[in-house]
Amino acid sequence: MDRRLFLGGLLSGLATRGRADAPLTSVRPVARPATAARAAVPAGGAADLVAEAKLGGRTCYALFDLKSGEMIEAIDPGRPMPPASTAKAITSLYALEHLGAGYRFATRVIATGPVQGGKVAGDLVLAGGGDPTLTTDGLAELAAALAKQGVREVEGRFRVWGGALPYIREIDRDQPEWVGYNPAVGGLNLNFNRVNFTWKRQGKDYAVGMNAEDRRFVPQVNVARVSLSERDLPVYAYDEKGGFEDWSVSRQALGGGGSRWLPVRHPDLYAGDVFRTLAAGAGLKLPAPEVASRAPQGRVLAERGSDDLDDILRQMMRYSTNMTAETVGMAASQRRGVTRHAVSGPEMSAWLGGRAGVKGARFVDHSGLGGASRISAEAMASALVRLGPGARLATLMKEIGVEEDGVRLPATVHAKTGTLNFVSALTGYFTAPGGRQMVFAIFSADVDRRDALGMSERERPKGGKAWVKRARGLQHDLIGRWASLYSA
Repeated sequence: MDRRLFLGGLLSGLATRGRADAPLTSVRPVARPATAARAAVPAGGAADLVAEAKLGGRTCYALFDLKSGEMIEAIDPGRPMPPASTAKAITSLYALEHLGAGYRFATRVIATGPVQGGKVAGDLVLAGGGDPTLTTDGLAELAAALAKQGVREVEGRFRVWGGALPYIREIDRDQPEWVGYNPAVGGLNLNFNRVNFTWKRQGKDYAVGMNAEDRRFVPQVNVARVSLSERDLPVYAYDEKGGFEDWSVSRQALGGGGSRWLPVRHPDLYAGDVFRTLAAGAGLKLPAPEVASRAPQGRVLAERGSDDLDDILRQMMRYSTNMTAETVGMAASQRRGVTRHAVSGPEMSAWLGGRAGVKGARFVDHSGLGGASRISAEAMASALVRLGPGARLATLMKEIGVEEDGVRLPATVHAKTGTLNFVSALTGYFTAPGGRQMVFAIFSADVDRRDALGMSERERPKGGKAWVKRARGLQHDLIGRWASLYSA
């Protein structure tokens, strides 16, 4: 097995961590009987590989035969471990069962009064339906649809409504304020609820700005502002007094020029601000957006549907989009009568226990960003054995090729990675040479080392990159072992 090729596939997610929430674009799970026969801890071999990785903390794994449902090999498979983003595999199963593979989120523009002679005699409302993938270009399509109908004026207010899903200010409160993969979540979301901060040196100073960049349109943003500070640390500071999302940035940290996506805390107003700019470009002048407290009633002037849920989940699994996971997970929980994000993760835990017959899973969210989530390798692999085939889960996961001595083997891994500080996880489906199909979950975590980090260390902890590289190398070596031992 070519370790470089395999690691390249796994580590590709690390290279886009800063853009983890930005892809630039029903089948009901059927429970399968599975007998989790107790697998013996392998003597030597796998245990030696774990020791050689020198990760500290704990490494646990479980390998199952997909056809029989029996556990083939394991190390400490029942220990609860942080799943990191492999939790998104469970979220995918949860969303598919409750929403259906063909489910679509809809964003609408609604007039609360009649439209005559290009004038709306009432309010115009941008109403979100929870779409986690709505982008600036998508909003531009809605603005163009209004222009095509000849809408040029609004007598009343311009309002935004994000009540289709409950609002949370951030996914995980233990993350740094400025990381783009920890934004707010609500019913009206845009650009994964991130705003693009740009800077460019001009002489001895900088030109800075905020925009909502997409492929076709790059509108400036007014509800989020940025200024420069002469301090060294913190690099980023946030304030939202006065109705604006104000960021100040250390001038010394900027260098020559660049851009970075920062999280948005008021996504409904952000979407309204961007839509207002796009509408003006289409010939429709709107007042500043106001938040609507109730679902709007009136005539739908324009509507934009998302891709099907299975396509959304495929992109979520590939790019590990935290906001998407929280949105689809919350939408699924609403079907079960849950109305708060704080209850949604635990509700998924209860569903998994009843649906897949696994014990001890505890999810605090749907993305795996919260470090308090726990699931054992045995429970994770069992869930994928019992529920994954009926939901075609493997087809939603990223494919990682396997080579040996430069020759592509008939062995394929479809898997979901997970990374937090000093936490690395990999779970998925493995077809060995010879065609034997297996399911695995590998969890490594040094929780004490992770918990010891201060807030300023959490974005790029000292030693974190090297630790993850060793953890990914261990995952490669374990799968290489399985390819050799279980190819029959």
